[in-house]
Amino acid sequence: MGTITENLQKIKQNLPGHVKLVAVSKTKPNEDIMEAYNAGHRIFGENKVQELTSKYEELPRDIEWHFIGHLQSNKVKYIAPFVSLIHAVDSLKLLKTINKEAVKNERVVDCLLQFHIAEEESKFGLDWKKAEDILTSDVYKSLSNVRIVGVMGMATFTDDKLKITDEFKRLHRFYDSLKSEYFEGEGSFKELSMGMSNDYLLAVAQGTTMVRIGSTIFGERNYQ
Repeated sequence: MGTITENLQKIKQNLPGHVKLVAVSKTKPNEDIMEAYNAGHRIFGENKVQELTSKYEELPRDIEWHFIGHLQSNKVKYIAPFVSLIHAVDSLKLLKTINKEAVKNERVVDCLLQFHIAEEESKFGLDWKKAEDILTSDVYKSLSNVRIVGVMGMATFTDDKLKITDEFKRLHRFYDSLKSEYFEGEGSFKELSMGMSNDYLLAVAQGTTMVRIGSTIFGERNYQ
């Protein structure tokens, strides 16, 4: 394992220019984030609201913060003033809450719809029918301060590369179908977020535009 700077450089050499790297900094101290920051990186992902808000207050303001975990509606108000992208929207209720808090902060909050593509029951996410129910609803059409900019999904945690590839292909099909049926002509709908430390190269091969990588950059997570 190299330094954080070395790890970042190595990963970026493996990524096409159009693929965004979200450095997953959850549980990591500010010093680690600052090492990545000083190496030129600006996009970081957190999955705990309290941890994210404290890091936002303490670290440079030009950092682009992504919320990558399962977000509870009652916590949205704490990150709505500054979050750049919410990765895991899986209900109309959550979208409504994000919109309400975005209105209060006079901003539009970008979101990704999370699809369930893995076998594990523990992973959250929509199926096609639920996504359509959201996008065709009058409630969704009335939301002026949220913007769906793409989709995300997490593959099964397995060594079976064919299985992971099939799941990424499924997510790409969801993306293509949404683009043609609901977001045609909307240039902002462009993110296909898939791929993490263990499978990001497979995701790159299947057309990802955004990968979320933590342990390969920062080392193993600090469980608290």
